[in-house]
Amino acid sequence: MTLMGAAALLILILTYAGVAIGRIPGLRLDRAGIALLGGAAMIAIGALSLEDAYRAINFDTITLLLGMMIVVAHLKVSGAFRALGAVAIEHAHAPFMLLVMVTLLTGVLSAFLVNDAICLVMAPIVVHVTRVINRNPIPYLIATATASNCGSVATITGNPQNMVIGALSGISYPAFSAALAPVALFGLVAVIVIVRIVYRAEFARKAELSPEVYRGRMLPGQVLKAVVVCIGLAIAFFAGVPVAKAALIGGAILLVTRAIKPARIYREIDGPLLFMFAGLFIVVAGAEKTLLSPDIVASAKNLRLDDVWRLSGLTAVLSNIMSNVPAVLALRPFIPGLEDPERAWLVVAMSSTLAGNFTLLGSVANLIVAEQARATGKSLGFGAFFKVGLPLTLVTLLAGTAWLALGF
Repeated sequence: MTLMGAAALLILILTYAGVAIGRIPGLRLDRAGIALLGGAAMIAIGALSLEDAYRAINFDTITLLLGMMIVVAHLKVSGAFRALGAVAIEHAHAPFMLLVMVTLLTGVLSAFLVNDAICLVMAPIVVHVTRVINRNPIPYLIATATASNCGSVATITGNPQNMVIGALSGISYPAFSAALAPVALFGLVAVIVIVRIVYRAEFARKAELSPEVYRGRMLPGQVLKAVVVCIGLAIAFFAGVPVAKAALIGGAILLVTRAIKPARIYREIDGPLLFMFAGLFIVVAGAEKTLLSPDIVASAKNLRLDDVWRLSGLTAVLSNIMSNVPAVLALRPFIPGLEDPERAWLVVAMSSTLAGNFTLLGSVANLIVAEQARATGKSLGFGAFFKVGLPLTLVTLLAGTAWLALGF
């Protein structure tokens, strides 16, 4: 290995370790800063020129993510999410029906919009409702987090790693959804069943509920516009319009308003996530250029990643070690050479997402729900989550892998 190769390997390892841990001890760098530092280091050692670094960034992914963030922000600021949550949850007159409503609402919204953003909206609603009706919030919060992960499996726009895969693989939106929507639906049913079993004491207490959701201020005109744009986006996605193009245009249209200041929308955009993506693209490209010779890529065939079960298991393990987006990027050089790259990408999308339900640290969505709960004085602990996460992850991964192994 050359000196540059050794340096690139060290940068790759340190970057991935930092992103997995979330910080560098003694420093104030977060995941975005770590990824950008890693990308800059790759340029500094000469692994990539600045022009190569620009080309390494997949701007389709960045654009899609930005466009969807604007759409979600507009839905949130206009009051659309609170209104929808109120309509659904206020019709839940028993604890089990509340669980079903929370799971389905979170899952369906996460299927089309970015799941992390849905958790930001749903978690406070769940905490508020359970406080009003004097119920234990933990099972409903766990359902929120896990349903957001399961539901987001269904489409390219469901979560960040699916967006990366959609851009890298070229799989169409309809084909992606046809393959993985059944897995997402199975996952949502599994969430309901497993939470019901694990927290049976909560649902054994019969009660007639009258939940009320604080709706806050709603801007009807902006809600209507946002709904129209979302319907238009769904039609465009399934009609084959490039998803990044459609999302950017949809987001831009929503910025044209007299009722909402653009600054309110901009505050909802997760800029650090965009920076992290850009940095990781550069780090992976630098490592690929300096470390992955054709012989090394060819030798990866010894891992037999053409086997759906083996690829699914490896993806799940990597996703829990280094987080799902870095895991997807780490597997990127090896997928195109497989016998059926499209199916392999679908396996990676399914497994990297469902693996996020394994522990409380498994996905950003889980952490968002835990943080939102903590902000209101409710603690969602590792053990409480794991009691649901372990069986749910095993059941859904087995079902999803079997589904894709059969060629659906």
